[in-house]
Amino acid sequence: MLKYLIKQSKPLLLGASFASILHGILSVFLIAQISSALTTTESDYEEMALIFAVTALCVMLNYIATAILFEWLGQRAHSELRSFIAEKVIVADYRQLELLGAARVQSALSEHCTRVAEFFVSFPVILTNAVIVIGCLVYMAFLSWQVFLLAILVLGFASLGYHLAHLRAIRHLDIAAKEQDNLFAYFRSLTDGAKELRLNRDKRITFYDDVLKRSIEKVRKERTFGMSIFVASAGWGNFLLYAFIGMVLFLLVGDIPDRTLVMTGYALIFVYMIGPLEALLLNIPRANLAQVSADRIEEITDSMFSSESQTSKVELPALQSIVLQGVLHRYYHEQKDEMFTLGPIDLQFHPGEITFLVGGNGSGKTTLAKLLVGLYPPEEGKVILNGNIIDDTNRDYYRQFFTTIFSDFHLFDRLLETSHGKDLDQKGNQLLEKLHLQNKVKVQDGAFTTLTLSQGQRKRLALVVAYLENRPFLVFDEWAADQDPVFKNIFYHELLPELRAMGKAILVISHDDRYFHLADRLLRMENGRLTFDHQKLFNNEAETTMPSMIAVNSAI
Repeated sequence: MLKYLIKQSKPLLLGASFASILHGILSVFLIAQISSALTTTESDYEEMALIFAVTALCVMLNYIATAILFEWLGQRAHSELRSFIAEKVIVADYRQLELLGAARVQSALSEHCTRVAEFFVSFPVILTNAVIVIGCLVYMAFLSWQVFLLAILVLGFASLGYHLAHLRAIRHLDIAAKEQDNLFAYFRSLTDGAKELRLNRDKRITFYDDVLKRSIEKVRKERTFGMSIFVASAGWGNFLLYAFIGMVLFLLVGDIPDRTLVMTGYALIFVYMIGPLEALLLNIPRANLAQVSADRIEEITDSMFSSESQTSKVELPALQSIVLQGVLHRYYHEQKDEMFTLGPIDLQFHPGEITFLVGGNGSGKTTLAKLLVGLYPPEEGKVILNGNIIDDTNRDYYRQFFTTIFSDFHLFDRLLETSHGKDLDQKGNQLLEKLHLQNKVKVQDGAFTTLTLSQGQRKRLALVVAYLENRPFLVFDEWAADQDPVFKNIFYHELLPELRAMGKAILVISHDDRYFHLADRLLRMENGRLTFDHQKLFNNEAETTMPSMIAVNSAI
């Protein structure tokens, strides 16, 4: 992470680092002048006062410049890091994102990202204080080599204690970082499961007390313990520093000429060193937190690899056929607690054809749809588009032929179909009126005025987006499940035939057996295997459902 951020912000980092080093040097020079003024026996102070004033002014200006660079650097680092993670997510294989989970990605984009960026900002601060401490030690060596050796010995003991504390504290911080990923998932459950929590008191209390609060407490406990170890080690370092001051003032200096002036000079340097040394010790724990967060980010981003080539914007040719030959996919089936095999599947799709896919829950219908649209690559078999075999080099191109509305679909707050240009608002509002949503939501400047709609209305809004995408192949996964009878009838009797007349290939995953007779082809899936219904069976189903459909149409 640090290498990446350095590469992205190299000029700014070099500027901030140079300003930090200069600030440290000027600060040491300023304290040296104060020490000289307190210990000198010369009577001419005018030149010293002028030099002191110029140095103080330079320190102030340098501090302002450094602080501004810090702020720019922090915002730039945060922005670059979020962009880096988002780019990884947006090109990652879909199956990898499913296995990774949304909570870990959100955790990386928020807290882990912030901690790494904070360390990146604190790096020049560490550099400044390190320069000040080193400069003070050099000044001590100039005054007395015995004092310098003692200072090195004390810093050695302090560093050893801090290193041992670091090893212990980092383990607790790592545990807290891992639990933080779980905590983000629980935070999401607060809103996604709000209805269920309000309706069930026992569930609400159990979730808060035994799940959410326990996770919050674990993060607090581990971080507090880890940071407490750092604070204790910082206290140990301060104790050694004051012990060092005492040994120098009362043992090393001894009875020498001008003892008071010498002690005043040493004391001034020691006291001045305390601030930068404490800042150095306080920023090192931030570096350790950033190290833990950077490890988590790298772990997450490393698992978001992409095996596919990204397609450039191209004009799609006319869809002629899509063929699945011996396609097979395996995955863990939670309901059966075993590995589930989907396929082998042999199937063909053509434009202007409506295909219904039916079957029980867990039979593999949605997984087959994800295989068809290219979200999952087949483990065995071939997917063929217009006679061309689809592989990692052209699967992203292949996906551009599809528009899908899955049961767990996501609505963006704006229309991203830029090909429509200035007519986007007009076309979008016309479709909203067609789906009876004009009184609920409108399209203004390419964005929806609201997404606060019922699930059925949200699905109709997703259908508006599907129309605007104007892709050759449309997949609807239980689209009509949340619609009232009127809109179910509109969907099956008006919209699907209209899309077929436009030359679209359509796959509808449905349980609405009253409308099966409207399909050109009916496919049934059971336990991962696909069954082509015979014409006789299809006709029988159509005959049994036709009277009920006539009754429904009459009622409507």
